[in-house]
Amino acid sequence: MRLSRPFIRLPYEFDATRLAAEVDQFSKPRWMPHPSGLPGNSAIALISSGGGDNDSFEGEKRPTPHLAHCPYMRQVMASFGEVLSRSRLMRLEPSAEVSLHVDFNYHWFSRVRIHIPIVTDPRVIFHCGPERLHMAAGECWIFDSWRRHRVVNDSAGHRVHLVIDTCGSARFWRRVQTLVEDPAAFRMTHVPFEPGRTADLKTERFSSLPVMAPGECAALIEDLIADFSANPNNDSTLVTAYAGLLRGFAQDWRELWLLHGHRREGFASYRRLIERTREKLHPDRRALTTASNGIGVNAVFAQRVLNAALAPDARMT
Repeated sequence: MRLSRPFIRLPYEFDATRLAAEVDQFSKPRWMPHPSGLPGNSAIALISSGGGDNDSFEGEKRPTPHLAHCPYMRQVMASFGEVLSRSRLMRLEPSAEVSLHVDFNYHWFSRVRIHIPIVTDPRVIFHCGPERLHMAAGECWIFDSWRRHRVVNDSAGHRVHLVIDTCGSARFWRRVQTLVEDPAAFRMTHVPFEPGRTADLKTERFSSLPVMAPGECAALIEDLIADFSANPNNDSTLVTAYAGLLRGFAQDWRELWLLHGHRREGFASYRRLIERTREKLHPDRRALTTASNGIGVNAVFAQRVLNAALAPDARMT
């Protein structure tokens, strides 16, 4: 999600010592390797698709059995009062890093990641856009994942963060906006551990439809067109051609949706439209790039729209 600045600290403090004690119960085999194979990166799922050990963005999100053994983590997650998506413990081994990247798939268009450092060191540095900082244990941060970012652990110990994904309610974003516009409004709230309390969590149950709604499809495409149209380095003829291609996809998607909606009988038609459009993309994946972060438009369009327009079972039926 795009933010107005690379990093924003939220006004919460958590008991990092208590959180670290809950982390310590997990032996090394319990940590899942990074889905992209990044060395030194591993995670434990706390809220996931179906409540299992997976990295999926799809489907209903449920607490995992791991979270049942972490009462304070559950209280921390519930303290935001938001509907939560994928959430996990993320571990970075000594001298390892999260390499430079941008989060540009469908999930990240509307979700922000809350970071709560649990085990860390001043030599663990988070880079986002032109800025860099160390997130101290027990603090609470969000960052702009649309900017290029990376994390470097230059210490001799593991770094562990609790990370919580959410779209955020209007209440959440009003508070963020207040923090940005009026730093004097920053009033720290300490969230202590409450023994014996089982906190209620709200988790995503309907993160996507079987078939993307035409209004959402058009909005995602218009946002992307505005971004690559603003890049003065892009070829103007190709900009015009791509704008027509993407808008044409949105128009044809709406026509099919009005005919079939979510009915299974229409899945093959949706798939054919997706594949026809994919074949029309320029063979140079970076023929056009976004103005905001220099990402190739082909990749963004594929991840944000083409790969997300149909649910997994609809893609295969």
